Amino acid sequence: MAYPFSDADVAFLRSAEGVAALRACAGLSLRPGDRIADVAVVRGVAGERHAAAVLETLVLRGKASSKIDGSADWLFTGDALQQASASPVARHRAARLAGRDVHDVTCSVGADLVELARVARRCVGSDLDTVRLAMARHNCGRAEVAATVLRADALRPVSTGAVVVADPARRDGSGRRTWRPADLLPPLDELAEVHRGRDLVVKCAPGLDPALTPWADEVELVSLDGQVREACLWTGGLAGTARRATVLGSDGTQWTIAGEEPDEVPSAAPGEWIVDPDGAVVRAGLVRHYAARHGLWQLDERIAYLTGDTPPPGVRAFRIAEYGPYSEKSLRSILRRHEVGRLEILIRGLDVDPDALRRRMKPRGTEEATVVLTRVGRSPVAYLCRAERIPATGAPGNGTGPAD
Repeated sequence: MAYPFSDADVAFLRSAEGVAALRACAGLSLRPGDRIADVAVVRGVAGERHAAAVLETLVLRGKASSKIDGSADWLFTGDALQQASASPVARHRAARLAGRDVHDVTCSVGADLVELARVARRCVGSDLDTVRLAMARHNCGRAEVAATVLRADALRPVSTGAVVVADPARRDGSGRRTWRPADLLPPLDELAEVHRGRDLVVKCAPGLDPALTPWADEVELVSLDGQVREACLWTGGLAGTARRATVLGSDGTQWTIAGEEPDEVPSAAPGEWIVDPDGAVVRAGLVRHYAARHGLWQLDERIAYLTGDTPPPGVRAFRIAEYGPYSEKSLRSILRRHEVGRLEILIRGLDVDPDALRRRMKPRGTEEATVVLTRVGRSPVAYLCRAERIPATGAPGNGTGPAD
């Protein structure tokens, strides 16, 4: 269970004494095996009263280091850090609001607010949680951005003219993820109704069904380093297309595809390669658009796997070595013939557990391979492939080998 920070905790952590305690304990390992020793050190430095808050802050800063840029001296709660956007995703969203007046009505500890404040003309952040507001003020100060932070209810507007940005809480009291708009805090439909007529941006979980938010003019699915991070809802003058997929990389790479692009592609026999589109493209329903852009086609019109003779640049693609009707007996024979010992299994359209199948195959060779299992029409098909990372130039590179 996450540590319940109090207003007094935050006041101490922001004080000279608290800052000194955090710095003095910054070198602790924080590994589970060192827990007792670390607690003793923190108690000796910060005292019994503040030890838990200091220790939790050190742990959260460690977790934040790979998610939020420049957060080494920020303050977090566990839930706030978990819900905060990774910096590349927050920057991408903020870039679409550059030069505007922006009000983040669920600013929490300020992770998104900081990125908004870097590019907005004027920026306001508000929340109901006084602990998180105090942390947001601290974090904005450490990031050296100008943002007004105040206490306000997202469902009771206190600003006019500004773009409204919101990130409703996505967990209920039991800690389970919730997907119904009415279960979010604040509820999506109420949020949209209260701010009707204003440009609205709402960050949601990627599993949210867009049909449940008909008031959204654009739904943008965003991935980072191959993992789908969010569905962002845009309204009014901010919307540029009904559906969009944006693919971000931690290395600064970025591309996007929209629903207005051509989507006429055939379903046909496999080419030299199989391509598994980024999850943002799949969730946005833009697989055919992506195929048309890159000269690919579908193996089956109902399956997201694509194929072609030249894979798109910058992707991990799968060069087909052999394929045929799938059965466990035939697959075992193919693996022996190709001397496969290390095996990755990718599946779409079939009810097969890849881990259980790998155990049953008992691959014992010296080669690496990827097996793509899918169906074409009603027939299950297995493709034995070699995975390769395609560089940005688009030319096939060295094989990367399958994942564990």
